[in-house]
Amino acid sequence: MPKAVRYDEFGGIDVLRVDDVERPVPADGQVLVRVRAAGINPSEAAIRTGAVAQIFPSTFPSGQGSDLAGVVEEVGTGVGGFSPGDEVIGFSNKRASQAELVLVEAGDLTRKPEKVSWEVAGSLYVVGVTAWGAVHAVQPREGETVVISGAAGGVGSLAVQVARRTGATVIGLAGEGNHEWLKSHGVIPVAYGDGVADRIRAAAPSGVDAFIDTFGQGYVELALALGVAAERIDTIADFAAAAKYGVKTDGGSAAGPGAEVLAELAGLIADGHLEVPIANVYPLAQVREAYTELERRHTHGKIVLKP
Repeated sequence: MPKAVRYDEFGGIDVLRVDDVERPVPADGQVLVRVRAAGINPSEAAIRTGAVAQIFPSTFPSGQGSDLAGVVEEVGTGVGGFSPGDEVIGFSNKRASQAELVLVEAGDLTRKPEKVSWEVAGSLYVVGVTAWGAVHAVQPREGETVVISGAAGGVGSLAVQVARRTGATVIGLAGEGNHEWLKSHGVIPVAYGDGVADRIRAAAPSGVDAFIDTFGQGYVELALALGVAAERIDTIADFAAAAKYGVKTDGGSAAGPGAEVLAELAGLIADGHLEVPIANVYPLAQVREAYTELERRHTHGKIVLKP
């Protein structure tokens, strides 16, 4: 029987387990994918604890995960464009991707380019569309300066690269250990912590035009203190501050059709124009260990499960 991540109640990492489940059968318009890689994300941890239950209610037993890449196993009736054996990238809106076999709506899949690794492909959806949506929300332009917090994290490491492609100057807030990586991608690194406002002002003598917050914990207030207009601040992490100050919260939902954005990003990766750093890869059975690392919040890039 195929295996899948499950949990029966809200809670910490210890509620996660890997179960034997029935083999899924594709309905009309669905594709059964044998998963080769599935990324993990902080939003999944928040859903699992029940912290966002009012926004994302759960039914139990619950699966987990959105990101996936794999090989088409079977197609349902009415599916055109995909055949068994095709290599695909996609996403599940059913909290189901952390499994050996996953049912995916055909419209939520795109082809995996040969030059994109399974690990990168399988962890692209959430961070990719979120970074794409956040950058488009603040609309950085050539000659402007944009600051991005959490610049070496899963979303941040892609957002700095997408923002650079607009021609804007990008300042990335990150720990010292990630400064060389940021420099190598044309980003001005600035250390977070005490005195960060002064360090940003020194790095941006003409001022800051836009700010993307991927981390939370006071960065919306920092952006306002730096003189950034509320409509050019986007946070994907601090919704209380967004409500208080009227800043944007655009992420994945603002990116448009997910499969189209995935196809665009995958093409840029295949052509060498974008990089998705992979921090670590765990077998599906070690899902608890994977989330333990993720929830320390100091990961450079993506953590991936491989069924």
